[in-house]
Amino acid sequence: MNQMLLALWRYRHFMISAIKADLRTRFNRSKLGASWMILQPLAQVAIYAIVLSSLLAARLPAGKGAHLSYAVYLIAGMVPWSLFAEVVSRSLTMFVDNAGLMKKIAFPRICIPVITLGGALVNHALLLMATLLIILITNHPVTWLILWVPVLTMALLVFAAALGLVLGVINVFVRDVGQVMNVVLQLWFWMTPIVYVADVLPEQFQRVVAFNPVAPVIQGYQNVLLFQQMPPFVRLGLLLVGSLVFLGLALYMFRKAAPELVDVL
Repeated sequence: MNQMLLALWRYRHFMISAIKADLRTRFNRSKLGASWMILQPLAQVAIYAIVLSSLLAARLPAGKGAHLSYAVYLIAGMVPWSLFAEVVSRSLTMFVDNAGLMKKIAFPRICIPVITLGGALVNHALLLMATLLIILITNHPVTWLILWVPVLTMALLVFAAALGLVLGVINVFVRDVGQVMNVVLQLWFWMTPIVYVADVLPEQFQRVVAFNPVAPVIQGYQNVLLFQQMPPFVRLGLLLVGSLVFLGLALYMFRKAAPELVDVL
């Protein structure tokens, strides 16, 4: 582990340059550029808010007919979900997409997952700033509880990084994983209380949602950004401990598979 951290420190400038290059490439020749990172999830929030606000706004503690509160509830859930989905989706193909780079340049392979995480974090930071602006515009207070957002983000990022690393390695050897995960992520989204309040579900489905590892982070964001409440500490603690163990296993798997990655690619 110490050698891995030392290698990442030595190649920090390489990773920073790669993240900048990736962001430039993704929005090359786009008139709005990086604005698309914010506009796409906000457009999705607007669609859900228009379609579902009349049905679900009354379920929020803010009160019956609280359509603006429902929009904030939506976006508070979409911000962490967007980070999770982007990390997992991009991690699936991170080694395949960088096959040419891995064959031409000698560098620690662990840099590729870190570059992927770095690009996703930039997107997340921009979307979070836009979210805070929307919350202020809708007259919802931003309290000191927002200081919990980095902790929530870190807990989610550890889990997403571990899952993404495992899937990225497997996808090198079995390319069907990417297709399967596209369906899994869609199902996962609807099994996470983002566009609905968990209380509207039948009791048996609420039990299923309770085992969703992403749900405590989503609830934490909604609590601190909308309800001015503390995050669910017990569930977050279990998620963080479990994610750290999962990340350790993922790194072990990566180290074992790393010598074969370039040959297979």
